[in-house]
Amino acid sequence: MTQETPRAANGSSNGSTNGSTTGTSQPAASRRSRKSASSDYNADSIQVLEGLDPVRRRPGMFIGSTDVRGLHHLVWEVVDNSIDEAMAGHATHVEVRMLEDGAVCVTDDGRGVPVGRHPSGKDALEIVHTVLHAGSKFGGGGYKVSGGLHGVGVSVVNALSEWLRVESSRDGSVWAQEYSRGVPTTPVRKVGPQGDRRGTTTTFKADPEVFETVEFSFDTIAQRLRESAYLNKGLWIRLLDDRADRERSFYFEGGLVSFVRHLNKNKETLHSRPIYVDKREGSTSIEVALQYNDSYAENIFSFANNINTVDGGSHMTGFRAALTRSLNDYARRASILKDADANLSGEDVREGLTAVISVKLVEPQFEGQTKAKLGNAEIKGQVEAAVAEGIGQYLDENPTDGRRMIEKSLTAARAREAARKARDLVIRKGALEGMSLPGKLADCQERDPAKSELYIVEGDSAGGSAKQGRDRRFQAILPLRGKLLNVEKARLDKIVSSENIRPLVIALGAGIGDSLDLAKLRYHRIIIMTDADVDGAHIRTLLLTFFFRHMPQVMENGYLFIAQPPLFRVSTGKVTHYAASEAERDAIVKKLAVKNVTVQRFKGLGEMNADQLWDTTMNPETRTLLRAEVDDAAEADAIFTMLMGERVEPRKDFIKTEARKVQNLDV
Repeated sequence: MTQETPRAANGSSNGSTNGSTTGTSQPAASRRSRKSASSDYNADSIQVLEGLDPVRRRPGMFIGSTDVRGLHHLVWEVVDNSIDEAMAGHATHVEVRMLEDGAVCVTDDGRGVPVGRHPSGKDALEIVHTVLHAGSKFGGGGYKVSGGLHGVGVSVVNALSEWLRVESSRDGSVWAQEYSRGVPTTPVRKVGPQGDRRGTTTTFKADPEVFETVEFSFDTIAQRLRESAYLNKGLWIRLLDDRADRERSFYFEGGLVSFVRHLNKNKETLHSRPIYVDKREGSTSIEVALQYNDSYAENIFSFANNINTVDGGSHMTGFRAALTRSLNDYARRASILKDADANLSGEDVREGLTAVISVKLVEPQFEGQTKAKLGNAEIKGQVEAAVAEGIGQYLDENPTDGRRMIEKSLTAARAREAARKARDLVIRKGALEGMSLPGKLADCQERDPAKSELYIVEGDSAGGSAKQGRDRRFQAILPLRGKLLNVEKARLDKIVSSENIRPLVIALGAGIGDSLDLAKLRYHRIIIMTDADVDGAHIRTLLLTFFFRHMPQVMENGYLFIAQPPLFRVSTGKVTHYAASEAERDAIVKKLAVKNVTVQRFKGLGEMNADQLWDTTMNPETRTLLRAEVDDAAEADAIFTMLMGERVEPRKDFIKTEARKVQNLDV
């Protein structure tokens, strides 16, 4: 979750026009102003940004953002360099240490960064850390396979750090250099003999002048390091947190097979042994593991040179094509599909699938520095051929497993057709009745989705207060009655016909599942607003499950928010304050320092007057919203499966583990 600061959601122009002019009949002052502006644009206006200045001027171009996600991207850039050493066969251990002062130290036992005079006149160590697009990953001499193909990673980290120190242990000595915001503060110097040390140690502290927060998350880093260990079987990765005296180590001999087992640990699997493909095509390595479970969600994770390509790419396309073709071919060979039957679709064969795709290639073509999508066209055919061969062999050797997979896909196909008919019925019924929007929806006047908000509220009582308190120009209200369907345990046909979810789907206007079209979304701010009690938390979780499973694009584009209504109203009769927590309430009471303070605890939104709800929770100028984001899809999938899935035991274990952290139990 990320917090959004208060700001207006629907602006208006304060300017006015009293008359108009045509042709050249403009005021003399206006003509002089234009002439002056034109003459100011000359050769002196052209700026050349030297060294790492472009990074500090436009950090988002290099790390995606300056929020907590961009902050952690600094760690990924340094760790990826160490992982590259492991992929090249030169490193077996990587250590990440979170220091007490907020800095991060990354150490590997690889070859160490080269030192010595470069033809440019500077030391090679300094060039690597201060010059964009400088490194050994372009010509193939230093690395055959690398994640950091742009050669900007560590120099960008250096530019965006308050300070950075690098030590390179090689050639019999330990060499070091220090920097401040990308500028060397010391020369490259020998600081001691190499001894038993080898590799690189990089310590940096993120610059608070650049980032919104410089607080690194242990759990976020741990998840990424676990992922890297799965992708590099035999690599030992250790994470230490000096701030809280925590430590975690990751080592997996099973590689991707272990990864898939981990992802499916809280699910009932259709076959006990994951299908595993490991093939080399020339200089390209292709590794795939997949296993079906009894859920209705698809979870496919793709990597290229250990980089998580969250937007997929050519390797993902090749995998999906191979999967669909292989299962259809087997279904016909085994006479499960008859000649007259239609083929299974891609969506049918991916229901309940967990898969990890990892390719390692010499010249990866990523889209952007954040490497979200792989573009190498030749990889599609290579992955498709390797996966088709591997799946075909497995199905021939394990016919019972193959039949289970096909039967699940056929059930998914029937459910998909039922869902399509249900959607069509909803659309036709709405059109025939002349009422395409649900009756409980209090729509807004604005028709521009970018300026429109939809509040999803719990019950008619809260809905009444919200409708009275809203700004009807751009805020729409949709009350929900009762508990939502738990979509984690339901197929799409049942979801579409649900009396609670169908009005929400119609109100949003973008469709659902494979028919989802984000261009038709009627609101670009969808705000979940529930009571601050157990029931409200449950409804909020059900809604988050629905969006995560069936409208993930809404979350990916930053359109889903959670309202933060206050828990307390603190009043002296003349002065009123609102508090979001008990600590904030106590601080307000202490600050007021009078004996006649009245404290009211809001258990439900319906207890708040319309003006109170507007002032505290709905006014864009004063409210606080949390944006729902997916930082780690694999971890999010595991949490939703545990909390909302069919199996009870993982949920009981979670409750037992977390129960000690409960401070206030609302029963």
